This record gives sequence, structure tokens and C-alpha cells, in this order.
Amino acid sequence: MTDLRHYDVIVTPAITEKSTLVSEYNQVVFNVAKTATKPEIKAAVEALFGVKVKAVNTLLRKGKTRRFRGIAGRTQDVKKAIVTLAEGQTIDVSTGL
Repeated sequence: MTDLRHYDVIVTPAITEKSTLVSEYNQVVFNVAKTATKPEIKAAVEALFGVKVKAVNTLLRKGKTRRFRGIAGRTQDVKKAIVTLAEGQTIDVSTGL
């Protein structure tokens, strides 16, 4: 039985060119909640995907200023987690949760 809080920690998988490159090193990239800590992220990935996590690295990408029809706005800040899986473990992010 997975805890429903795990679904609040992991927002989406980050499917980018760079995230597909790190998949060669047994890593997966997720967009996570801004308040999520590394132990929470580790517990959520292990519970939701049934894999063993070796390490979690996080980064906070600041939002950029954009203009739309002459009005200045900002894109949202995004917290990302780069999750390193144990040997032999894989996650297929294309299937979803």
C-alpha cells in the first residue's frame, strides 16, 4: 500500500534531452515539490516504482522573466531531483504512475 503523500512529492518525470542522456548512468530525473527533502524523494520513488535508490541530488531552477503581449511575467521556479538507482534497477518513465 503506497502512501498518498508520495504522489504529492513527485510531480512529474522530466523528459528532456539531458534527462535521457543521464539514463545511461542509471539515473532518472523528476520534477518534485519545492518543499520535498531528499529522504522524502527517496522514499516516494522506492514506494511508487518498487526500486532501490542509491542517491538523490536536487536542484532548484529559478523561473525566468518572460514577456507576453508586452506584459512582463515570470515562469515558475522548479525543483528537480536526479535519482540514482541501484545496479540492475530501471524505471520506465514513459508509462506514467
